[in-house]
Amino acid sequence: MINVIGLGYIGLPTALAFATSGHEVVGSDCSQEVVEQLQSDVAKFNEPGLDELYREALDKGIRFSQRYERADVYVVAVPTPYDKFTNKVDPSHVVDAVDKILDVAPQGAIIVVESTLSPGAIRKHVRACVERRGLTPDKDVYLAHAPERIIPGAMLRELRENNRIIGCDAPEIGERLKTLYSAFCNGQIVVTDVQTAEMCKVVENTFRAVNIAFANELARICRYEEMDVYEVIRICNMHPRVNILQPGPGVGGHCISVDPRFLIGDYPSLAKVIAAAMETNDSAPDFVLERIRAIMRKEGMTDTTRVGLYGLTYKENVDDVRESPTLQLLELQRRRLAQPLNVYDPYVTRDLVERQYHDLDEFLAANDLVVIMVKHREIIDAMEKLRGKVVLDCHNVCKLPNAYKL
Repeated sequence: MINVIGLGYIGLPTALAFATSGHEVVGSDCSQEVVEQLQSDVAKFNEPGLDELYREALDKGIRFSQRYERADVYVVAVPTPYDKFTNKVDPSHVVDAVDKILDVAPQGAIIVVESTLSPGAIRKHVRACVERRGLTPDKDVYLAHAPERIIPGAMLRELRENNRIIGCDAPEIGERLKTLYSAFCNGQIVVTDVQTAEMCKVVENTFRAVNIAFANELARICRYEEMDVYEVIRICNMHPRVNILQPGPGVGGHCISVDPRFLIGDYPSLAKVIAAAMETNDSAPDFVLERIRAIMRKEGMTDTTRVGLYGLTYKENVDDVRESPTLQLLELQRRRLAQPLNVYDPYVTRDLVERQYHDLDEFLAANDLVVIMVKHREIIDAMEKLRGKVVLDCHNVCKLPNAYKL
């Protein structure tokens, strides 16, 4: 049996994938509300294909509980927040989960940590937890790391198709896990040691963060020279060995905006380029706010001009607002603009911030300047509705003559 611990963005799809592949699965979560919701025939969040997979898993017998159960394999997918002042990962949720697993785990059970950790964290914290219980890692219980590599909006497809890393210091257990994950993973599965797996996951997202920072910095240089950064990037990317990413209003989500900080926190004297890149990305919402003010001056707008931010999520076509650049910008605007900003997002139906609209037409009618913070399909399809408005397009998707670029 497989017991998946933590039924959030990673744990729930993983539990469903194992269940629909023929394994006996119980999903555990500390939240009574989450468990009751899943027991009541309601999928937990909006994700393409999740409802269908959830119902198929129910037919296959998946169960949900607040308790941990005796199992052969435990998959830990709990949060790993970080301290914003030290950039150090907080492994306490993982350690607490493992400690509770040890209360019920049989001899020889395998504990797979999918939560993202800084390199060496499993050795420093999880192995130490096992040893404090008087047990011997990789003898009484086996530890492994299989970091997730999926993104909201394409979770189920990427869960099946992406290549996978399994880190395990006991090679034979690594091969067993490779067979286990092969039940639903069609990508290549690479078996390595635990610390290499930890490093690879963090490095992958750090690589992307640094490349995004380069694009964001290039946008500022081009803006200073009144050049079109998108045209510069388009031409440069015609070179066979150049692939510059697109600039944007900031970096959100719980991977690219977070994982590089683990390296900065653990290696502050070494991770210089990474630290500079994160500073650039962190200041992107501030750059957007300055562009808003510059456009207002050019258009002769006053402090009473109505300004609206389109998009609250951290990326397009999902409902995930973790580390959202829009939320970061809203924090800044309280100190920079006299007039409060209006906000709308078709994927965020709950009231999350002040002055939030829940209808596109009402939102557009309420604003003179519209900032496209997120390139949801809705706004791309409804671009003509922006005609007559002043637009700041943070993603180069609006081709109307009244649109400004970053």
